[in-house]
Amino acid sequence: MSDNETVEKQYGLLYEVIEKHGIAEFGLMANESWNQDPKRTLFTLSRYKFVGKMLNGRGKVLEVGCADAFGTRIVQQHVSSVTAIDIDPLFVEDAAKRLNPHWPMDLAVHNMLSGPYSENFDAAFSLDVLEHIQPEYERAFISNIVKSLASNSLLIIGIPSLESQTYASPQSKEGHVNCKTGSEFKKLMENYFDYVLMFSMNDEVVHTGFDKMAHYLFAVCCNPNPVSDQQG
Repeated sequence: MSDNETVEKQYGLLYEVIEKHGIAEFGLMANESWNQDPKRTLFTLSRYKFVGKMLNGRGKVLEVGCADAFGTRIVQQHVSSVTAIDIDPLFVEDAAKRLNPHWPMDLAVHNMLSGPYSENFDAAFSLDVLEHIQPEYERAFISNIVKSLASNSLLIIGIPSLESQTYASPQSKEGHVNCKTGSEFKKLMENYFDYVLMFSMNDEVVHTGFDKMAHYLFAVCCNPNPVSDQQG
């Protein structure tokens, strides 16, 4: 038996994947969670899975606030292409260093408060970003995302619930300046979309249960409405 010959032959595939892709590296944020609280990595990736399933079959998709873009690949499985943007050049640089040519994506530094991104996308998503936006700027943030979308499009935003902040870490609380209840979140997004479907999430489980007991909230928003340009 050679050094790379496994006892069960079908596992030789493991070494074939290494030859094609190398050994994957964690991103800056994924590395932190995996080493300090591994289950939190699962929760984060589960959010990306939900987005991927909701956007299945879409064409050009925009991620707003990709951070290290570690979970973005899960959405790539379901759509034609992903453009991932973030306000922080260090995160974009980290994602670019780890970019796999077999999983290509466009990466860019962009502040959504400064204006919409340059293309019209079939869908967009933003996870764990809105809660970092000061309330007085939230309408400009959402309006500029909407302006980056085509007319018949979807937007998914995920945020920690206001009720969850009792249990949040000091690090999270420092950056979370705009968490919302489920009803507040839905009302905000209805300014921009004809249809807003709300989901609750606890750990890695997405459900339609009582939002005041949810740790995390998703707003799945369909059909940007005509007044969205006036809401920024």
